[in-house]
Amino acid sequence: MSSTYGENLKLSIFGQSHGQAIGMTLDGIPAGLPVDLEVLQVFLNRRAPGQNNWSTPRREEDRPEFLSGLLDGFTCGAPIAAVIYNKNTRSGDYANLRDCPRPGHADYTAQVKYGGFQDAAGGGHFSGRLTAPLCIAGGLCKQWLAEMGIRVDARIAAIAGEVDDEIALDPLNPQLELIGKDFPVFSPAAGERMRQKIAQARAEGESVGGVIECYITGLPAGLGEPMFGGVESRIAQIVYGIPAVKAVEFGVGRAAGSLRGSQCNDAFSIEGGRIVTLTNNAGGILGGITNGMPVIFRTTIKPTPSISRQQQSVSLSRMEETELAVKGRHDPCIVPRAVPVVEAAAAIAIYDLILGNTQTTRRK
Repeated sequence: MSSTYGENLKLSIFGQSHGQAIGMTLDGIPAGLPVDLEVLQVFLNRRAPGQNNWSTPRREEDRPEFLSGLLDGFTCGAPIAAVIYNKNTRSGDYANLRDCPRPGHADYTAQVKYGGFQDAAGGGHFSGRLTAPLCIAGGLCKQWLAEMGIRVDARIAAIAGEVDDEIALDPLNPQLELIGKDFPVFSPAAGERMRQKIAQARAEGESVGGVIECYITGLPAGLGEPMFGGVESRIAQIVYGIPAVKAVEFGVGRAAGSLRGSQCNDAFSIEGGRIVTLTNNAGGILGGITNGMPVIFRTTIKPTPSISRQQQSVSLSRMEETELAVKGRHDPCIVPRAVPVVEAAAAIAIYDLILGNTQTTRRK
C-alpha cells in the first residue's frame, strides 16, 4: 500500500482501524528541534473520537507512545516512531462487509485490489482512524513551523449547505484568532445551524459533508517549485490522502473560471518595505511558488459513507443485489474532526518544502 509521503522528510503511516495499534514513522527530521508533548496532545484531542454529539461514540484516548526519535524533549536525528494503541473496538459490527460492501466506502475496491485479504473491520487501513497518526506528524510539524513564525489554522467554511460568515479578512493578516475553539467557525450562529444539521442527519440515519478552509500565514516568498513540485501539488497530494476528501482548491478556486483577468489578478504593492498584493485571489501561490501572502485553500469533505439508513448493495459471494444497513459507531459528519487533520496535512507539506528549500540554499 502507498502509505508514505514526502521528498525531504519521509512519513509512513501503519495500522488498521481495529488492529492492535496505529502509528507513524517520520524520518529526515533534523536533530535538536524542541517537542512539547503536552501541546501535541491538545492538538490530537481536537481530532479524537467520542467527545461530543457530532462525532462517533467510539472513545479512544489517542495518547501516543513514542518509541524512538525523541530525547529529553528534543529530536535526536533518529527516525521518530510513535504508536497509538486501539482500546475500544467492536470488530463484530463489520463481519458482513467482506461479502456486502458499503456504498461509498472502499470495501469493494479493497476486495478487488487485495483479493479478500484486507482487514474489513472498521475499514482497516482505509479508515479515518488512520488520520490520528497523521496528526501526530502534523502536530510536530506545526510546532516546528511555529518556531519559524509560520502558523497553520483552519475553520469549517460550510456543513450541509450552512455557510460560515465570510468576514472581510485582511489579505496580509487574516484574523485567525476569531476562529472558535470548540467548533471552529467565525460565526457562532452559523456554527449552531451547522450543529443542528448534523443532529438532524444523525436522527434520520444519515450523514452530511462540508468544506474546510485552511490558512498558512508567515510563509516567505520563493517556497516551492514550478510544475510538479509546486506548493499546490505538494499540499494537494497529502490532503487527498485524507479519507473522504473529494476536492481541493486554492485561492478563489473554481470561481476563477467566471472572472475576468482584471478581477482575478492580484495587484502588487509595497507595504513596510516588502512586496505584497492588494488581494489574495491566487491563495498565496504563483507558478507553484509562494509569493509571501497567506496560502489559503479549501477542502471538500463528502458525507460519511457509513450510515444506518438502508442502502442497496450486492452480495459478492452470491453475485446478487441485496440491502445493507451499516452497523457500528460512525460520525454523522466528519468535518469538525477533520479540521485538525487538514491542518496536520498542510503542516507536513510545508515543513517538507522548507527542508528542501534549506537543502537547496546550502547547495548554492
